[in-house]
Amino acid sequence: MGTKLNLSSFLKVISLFLIRSETLPKPFYCHYRVLFVLLPPVALIVSLGFMTCYSGVLNSLLHYMLPRKRGVGEVERESPSKKTCVDSAITSENNHQNPNPPAMALDDGNPPDIDEDLHSRQLAVYGRETMRRLFGANVLVSGMQGLGAEVAKNLILAGVKSVALHDEGTVELWDLSSNFIFSENDVGKNRALACVQKLQELNNAVIVSTWTKKISKEQLSNFQAVVFTDISLERAVEFNDYCHQHQPSIPFIKAEVRGLFGSVFCDFGPAFTVLDVDGEDPHTGIIASISNDNPALVSCVDDERLEFQDGDLVVFSEVKGMTELNDGKPRRVKNARPYSFFLEEDTTNYGAYERGGIVTQVKQPKVLNFKPLSEALKDPGDFLLSDFAKFDRPPLLHLAFQALDDFISKSGRFPVAGSEVDVRKLLDLAVDINENSGDGKLEKIDENVLRHFVNGSRAVLNPMAAMFGGIVGQEVVKACSGKFHPLFQFFYFDSLESLPTEPLKPVDIRPLNSRYDAQISVFGVKLQKKLEEAKIFVVGGGALGCEFLKNLALMGVCCGNQGKLTITDDDVIEKSNLSRQFLFRDWNIGQAKSTVAASAAVMINPHFKIEALQNRASPETENVFDDAFWESLNVVINALDNVNARIYIDARCVYFQKPLLESGTLGTKCNTQMVIPHLTENYGASRDPPEKQAPMCTVHSFPHNIDHCLTWARSEFEGLLEKTPAEVNAFLSKPEEYKAAMRSAGDAQARELLERVIECLRDERCQNFQDCIAWARLKFEDYFANRVKQLTFTFPEDAATSTGAPFWSAPKRFPRPLQFSPNDPGHLHFVTAAAILRAETYGIPITDWVKNPKKLAEEVSKVGVPEFQPKKGVKIVTDEKATSLTQSSVDDAAIIDDLILNLEGAAAKLPTGFRMKPIQFEKDDDTNYHMDFIAGLANMRARNYSIPEVEKLKAKLIAGRIIPAIATSTAMATGLVCLELYKVAYGGHKLEDYRNTFANLALPLFSMAEPVPPKVIKHRDLSWTVWDRWIIEENLTLRELLKWFEAKGLNAYSISCGQSLLYNSIFPKHKERLDRKVVDVARDVAKLEVPAKRRHFDIVVACEDEDENDIDVPLVSIYFR
Repeated sequence: MGTKLNLSSFLKVISLFLIRSETLPKPFYCHYRVLFVLLPPVALIVSLGFMTCYSGVLNSLLHYMLPRKRGVGEVERESPSKKTCVDSAITSENNHQNPNPPAMALDDGNPPDIDEDLHSRQLAVYGRETMRRLFGANVLVSGMQGLGAEVAKNLILAGVKSVALHDEGTVELWDLSSNFIFSENDVGKNRALACVQKLQELNNAVIVSTWTKKISKEQLSNFQAVVFTDISLERAVEFNDYCHQHQPSIPFIKAEVRGLFGSVFCDFGPAFTVLDVDGEDPHTGIIASISNDNPALVSCVDDERLEFQDGDLVVFSEVKGMTELNDGKPRRVKNARPYSFFLEEDTTNYGAYERGGIVTQVKQPKVLNFKPLSEALKDPGDFLLSDFAKFDRPPLLHLAFQALDDFISKSGRFPVAGSEVDVRKLLDLAVDINENSGDGKLEKIDENVLRHFVNGSRAVLNPMAAMFGGIVGQEVVKACSGKFHPLFQFFYFDSLESLPTEPLKPVDIRPLNSRYDAQISVFGVKLQKKLEEAKIFVVGGGALGCEFLKNLALMGVCCGNQGKLTITDDDVIEKSNLSRQFLFRDWNIGQAKSTVAASAAVMINPHFKIEALQNRASPETENVFDDAFWESLNVVINALDNVNARIYIDARCVYFQKPLLESGTLGTKCNTQMVIPHLTENYGASRDPPEKQAPMCTVHSFPHNIDHCLTWARSEFEGLLEKTPAEVNAFLSKPEEYKAAMRSAGDAQARELLERVIECLRDERCQNFQDCIAWARLKFEDYFANRVKQLTFTFPEDAATSTGAPFWSAPKRFPRPLQFSPNDPGHLHFVTAAAILRAETYGIPITDWVKNPKKLAEEVSKVGVPEFQPKKGVKIVTDEKATSLTQSSVDDAAIIDDLILNLEGAAAKLPTGFRMKPIQFEKDDDTNYHMDFIAGLANMRARNYSIPEVEKLKAKLIAGRIIPAIATSTAMATGLVCLELYKVAYGGHKLEDYRNTFANLALPLFSMAEPVPPKVIKHRDLSWTVWDRWIIEENLTLRELLKWFEAKGLNAYSISCGQSLLYNSIFPKHKERLDRKVVDVARDVAKLEVPAKRRHFDIVVACEDEDENDIDVPLVSIYFR
């Protein structure tokens, strides 16, 4: 330890301890003036060799150098062995021989704190227990070319405890095609050292260290999972045997990307336990009846289809009558049907079923017996398929990757792209290996496939690295947590369809000494030029958008003189984005996503021509994204998170005949869809069924699951804290107009609005914080006691329907009123959140004692709570088709007049300038009490109905409608899309060359298929699809337009422009328009305004043929000037 620690090393040491914090405006290791002051004593300590002392001094320095804001009760996440972390950074620089991450610390009684603001979307996928296991996992990633960098990125974003980066090689210009971290300035540097700083920036809570020398197999025992992306088979077998036999086993993953080919091998040990095979919530059903039979027939309500399968284990609860089933014992399902199943149980002598009951699936762990690589190479078993059109490809690629390893070991190099000599050498090696494969011998070797394999074998393409980086990253998560089913054991993939449609000559793939040489060696220089000069529109700058920009920059897309990429996103960066939107950092929070992402992408490739906009692509911004903009594009890439926006972009692409590359993710699932003009159907051609909504009466009076409670709670939040205060302000701003509008409406809804406004301004107006406490306490009584008493008074427990059936039969649950108790934390928590938010709407200062349970309980006990008596004749909506709970009255108009008089009286007593402050729901700020209030509402209501309560995080996921998201599935989706971009950019590919994909990394499942062609409509000798548009180059009258259709054998009976009807044959008055120009009618009727640069306008025509059958005709464009 006699070597002094230089500044570079010290900065790396400091960076290892940085904890993600909003108090740091930029990476702390950029504050050089501070570090220069601190460096001499630290360097002196290191030079003396006092490492223990050094670690203590450094920790003390960091204590004062890195202040953090903490929420109430927040516990800082500790790195159990900070000294080890320091040692690791120093050995990286000084080439010591012992990569030694901290020991794994699971279930040590002090689980690491989870930053829910940061990891909320990931928590929605993994859950707390899996996240805690990840926080204790140390992972080795060996090989820091494109694939290794992608794997490391995904793991660091996921939040593992530490990632050790290993690579003995140096950066080459060739590497810049696939590794988003390297720049030309890094050429000649060790790959691992060149990566560490930028990877550390992704998540300062993860320890990122480096290793630049050979690793011995014994050193692998320091890790919970090891990944090798650039290793010989001989070494891989040696390391894998050690990992397989180690106690406990060390999950081992070997992955390679070679041109358009990739492979993954997993060995998690001889007996690996999968705790949760698919990550889905246990399936449940609401019981309607159970027979006294052997086997027993269990029928469930037809509210939702059952998802049980034969052999599943289930448990019963809340069953009335046949109480023997409530013992918690798992029972097996057989003959599962959509709404019923048989139970392997004799219930003949059990009590007779009366009512109620929930049946819940019991998820069983699964033990997998992996074979080591040495055995699996000879007997690979079943390969995981991705494309059934290539069912015979995996065995060939299994052979090809072995032959390539043999070639490299004998030649000391990769095959040269375009070298026929090298092709023959590898083919001969493949033949030899095949001859010695015993029962696994292939009858025929496809030389064409192996020829392409040889030519691209040295290249690591970014789309392939992104795709496999997602797959491998997810496998590491499985290995460290037991969550989801591992890949078992080989996966091979190729995308030969991405190659140009024309044969490549050796001169086409010759290196140009550029950063794109690896890509050129596969696709040739012609496609590279097309990519560089492309004009692309990326819609969305979130998780997908960040990955796309990284991929496109590395591919050289829009990097030529004529190239241009436009990205737009109207959103700003939030903390929750940082766990997967990897181009963003802490100090970017609040900034525009598109601008920050564009700047980061230019850092990846300085030649990237990119313009960032903050406009939402919609009908309202067609002055920005005008005809000239759309016509200039070569391709559109969607990176959106909602269906409506996707449908709009799809419609524009259809109109302007532009390819659309579509993708989306949901947790571990991802899908891609290629929309190619005249080849495939468009995105809007098929729709998912609408999400089933619970009836309004169920949500408000008869909830039977926590989702119903949370939906109701979210609705109450918006009504009490946003809509009603906004109504108050609308009245106070323009009282006469408001009163006139209410009188004009004169309905039950207007009456209800006025009642709420009067409540805020008179009946329930708060003037100090004690008033807010009283309001919150009375709201508790109203929601959870009085309303329930009224409901059960109107519908007693023994009530019957008009048919004589029990009213409170499944799925209805009979409620019980709550008795408020100041000793119940849930009750006090609700009052706290409600009072604080009520005070906020009135601009009332919040007292400090509200967070003191004892003081709060004293104040709450002072509130007088009137006794409630249920009323007869109260109408409670039970009709599941009802769309409103407000009952209309014949006296609504008179009541509204009285209410307005009361409102005027209340307004007269308000202080001058009084306004309320509406609160808009914000789910991602855990300090604003929004989710506290909603979770409190939902859980107290759940208690009323004996529904299991949920923690605040689960409530946030449901009420906030948070879409589960992780970096791995995002990376895979964008990689797949970029493989399709090669095809679109080159042109000339057939329908069967394109691929749509659905994947679920949890299972894992990969399903690829060619897209669906567009629907063809035929009439006489004409045929057309959604991609066609009929163009009329003449300024026609309506009569002339009708004759134009008659010539095609079509009767045009209705013509519209926008939302306006220009002509319909059933309206006599419309015949007066027949001799007017269509454009003039459109200007008068539809208020059409055609921009000066546009020569045409569009109309929609409804037609029928001679037999009066409706015919869907294309959109018609009339070029009138």
